[in-house]
Amino acid sequence: MKVPDSPWLQENKPFFQKLLAELLKQFPYASLLAQDGQQAGYSVNRRLTNLTAEGLFGDRGCVVKVSDGAHWTEYSFNCTGEDRLPAILEEIRAAAAMSAAVMPAHTTQPEYPIPQEEETVFSGSTDYEVDPLSVGDDVVLAKLTALRDTVLAKDERILDCAIRINWSKISKLFLSPKKDLTQNILWTEGSMVVMASRGEEVKTAYEPVSCLGGLEALDQMEGHIESVTRTALDLLQAEPITPGTYDCICTPPVTGMIVHEAFGHGVEMDMFVKKRALAEQYLGKPVASPLITMRDSASAAAQTGSYFFDDEGTMAKDTVIIKDGILQTGISDWQSAMVLGTEPTGNGRRQSFRRKAYTRMTNTWFEPGKDKVEDMIASIEHGFLLEQPSSGMEDPKNWGIQCMVDVAREIEHGKLTGRIYSPIVLTGYVPDLLKSISMVSEETVLSGSGMCGKGWKEWVKVSDGGPYIKAKIRLG
Repeated sequence: MKVPDSPWLQENKPFFQKLLAELLKQFPYASLLAQDGQQAGYSVNRRLTNLTAEGLFGDRGCVVKVSDGAHWTEYSFNCTGEDRLPAILEEIRAAAAMSAAVMPAHTTQPEYPIPQEEETVFSGSTDYEVDPLSVGDDVVLAKLTALRDTVLAKDERILDCAIRINWSKISKLFLSPKKDLTQNILWTEGSMVVMASRGEEVKTAYEPVSCLGGLEALDQMEGHIESVTRTALDLLQAEPITPGTYDCICTPPVTGMIVHEAFGHGVEMDMFVKKRALAEQYLGKPVASPLITMRDSASAAAQTGSYFFDDEGTMAKDTVIIKDGILQTGISDWQSAMVLGTEPTGNGRRQSFRRKAYTRMTNTWFEPGKDKVEDMIASIEHGFLLEQPSSGMEDPKNWGIQCMVDVAREIEHGKLTGRIYSPIVLTGYVPDLLKSISMVSEETVLSGSGMCGKGWKEWVKVSDGGPYIKAKIRLG
């Protein structure tokens, strides 16, 4: 089934078109992005059951962008209707005049040209199997409660099981002199967290779920019960690791964290504009093993970072960032592309209509290779299988890496020993890690249960992942 259009956007489209037409009488360029969001979140644990319809993606409103030929101005609002039109127009004109007036006389201003748009009319919707609105809140909460109780009955050492699932339906309309674009996106994500204890020691394991779709994601959770329970209990035997550089195999979620945190942020080209990304100096040069090809695409993968066009009206693209180890390009929003003299890659994204558009990742991953996981494990004399990423920190300016994983399973003489180490810190210089990759598995998995902030704010939905990779990594 296809996600339906937003009645609010369709009802107000004539108003938006009239507003745009009036703005184009005064400004050489104007565009409008309107958004209508709907969402719900469900969570259960031993003590609580919770339902909420609030969050980052439930906003309804608009943002207008205008240019007088020298300055660009944005204005957001969430009140519509013919009676509001004169006031909105006046407020936009006043904001544009203020933008021009605040620039000091001696300041050298960059010239951003009016975009040369192609005539584009588009309407697209993603697919789903289970409509969240037709299932009913009681049914969802009952399913989560049953899953929780199944986990709690597994072992007396299990203290709690916290399960959540959230869905978001986001409809957007973009209008400009030559564009009329509509999209309707539905994604669902969640997680299962198991807490186990031994005396006063408490350990936690989790499994995420996500899909570009509806509550069919609930079916994924049942398949994770055994693995997440086993990991939580295994962690009760975890030891501290001896710091050093080891041969490691990263599971797809850990690979995804490296893709996103260690390298993805470093190729966001608004960082090129600010001279805060070392990657700008390595375009056309080797930055990874020849086995590595990296992509970012809102259109070539079906996950929570997918869409048809970005928040600046650029159609989603499939960007090959690294090809056979060579850095090809970065990803960009519209403004950074204008400054750099490049083509925007469809990565201009806003947290909401109230927020500025920044260059942001979408679905980001390493492409698969030709190796089998069992052969990768067999190739290691002494090392670790890394699982369950927990956090990461980017350093685009210096290409340092600092990421956390909760599980390192020991490998000796090509076999898993059963010994487990936790917690684990991955550190090092990004090109050193990526160039050390010597094996890449046949399967690639993407996951989109988290969000990405620009620094500490500006949250958007993304996914990341890749194959199993074998690399030399500094652990501590």
